[in-house]
Amino acid sequence: MGKVSLARASLRYEWRRYLAAILAVTFAGLLIVVQVALLLGLLGSVSAVIDESGAQVWIGYRGTQSVDLGRGIAVSADLDARLHPAVRRVEGLYQGYGDWRRDDGVAVTAVINGIDARPDGLAYAHLLAPAQRALLEEPGAVLIDEADRDKLNAYIGAPVEINGKRARIAGFVHGVRAVGGVTVLMGQPTLRYVLQDLPDRNQDLTYLLLALAPGSDAAQVAAQLTRTDSGRRHSLWPADEFSLQSQLYWLFESGAGIGAGVASLLGLIVGAVITSQTLASAILASLKEFAAMRALGVSRQALRNIVLEQAFWIGACGLLLTALLSSGIGLLADWAQVPMLFPPWLLLGSTAIILAIALLSGLYALRPLYQADPATLLR
Repeated sequence: MGKVSLARASLRYEWRRYLAAILAVTFAGLLIVVQVALLLGLLGSVSAVIDESGAQVWIGYRGTQSVDLGRGIAVSADLDARLHPAVRRVEGLYQGYGDWRRDDGVAVTAVINGIDARPDGLAYAHLLAPAQRALLEEPGAVLIDEADRDKLNAYIGAPVEINGKRARIAGFVHGVRAVGGVTVLMGQPTLRYVLQDLPDRNQDLTYLLLALAPGSDAAQVAAQLTRTDSGRRHSLWPADEFSLQSQLYWLFESGAGIGAGVASLLGLIVGAVITSQTLASAILASLKEFAAMRALGVSRQALRNIVLEQAFWIGACGLLLTALLSSGIGLLADWAQVPMLFPPWLLLGSTAIILAIALLSGLYALRPLYQADPATLLR
């Protein structure tokens, strides 16, 4: 039988003593992971139209801070873009707000997305299947997020009213749930129909989406187009920069983003405090045993290594439970259609933070042992 270290043997035979510390690590890990995953899900829903589309460069109203705050631009805004040798496709996208009336007469804010529904369309290219795009070619057909089905009492074929115009629900998609209101996807025929009586009906273009030739640098193309006559009157962004800009705007400029960010920070602080105190208490409970080892001549370095190994294994066990519970919460959120994102950097960062807290707590627990006389501790 292989040798088992003193730290692991102590954890094995005195597991009840350290159970509270393991659960505290689990709680701290859940606070960090779940809070940040919810925040990322919120921010990701804002930029979904960018992330799910196939365009490398976006053109919009000058100074637009977030993709959901776009304003109408002139149809002629695409002239210089079409002449650029790296641009392979230019496609318009309309984004605006409308009035959705449920079958019981209740009004709901609609976030209208008027897209090019052709099979090779750029808008929502990563989200919509060819069959779904074909549905949007039909006049009056719209798609909504599956998460809004119950809120709108919706079903396939259900008649709806958008801006006072009759339409019908042709299907459901996943991943376009709006932060406020309901996201509605429609093709150009339906878009012209629901906008025809509005005062700004000629402003049916909010963004231009550019697809570039393979190997083209999006930032370079955007910079070159910015120097053209049309580019000076508009703003141009590489897709990844526009996505990040939109998320940062919601994080720092909106009450929802700030509130979620503060909640995540508080979760980290509370989790760190609870973990450090509980873990330190568990190790301090073994103070007499460590004092006996010190009285027998065990060096401080050896004692520190034992405590740090104990703290490491307590943190590892807590993180294992955190991973299992986080997976369960993620599945539950997916079932409930609540957006949560678990990028690798979040998981690795949370692991590093929790292990660091555990190890620092172990070192903190050693202070009474270093400062006291072993004979006094053994009384």
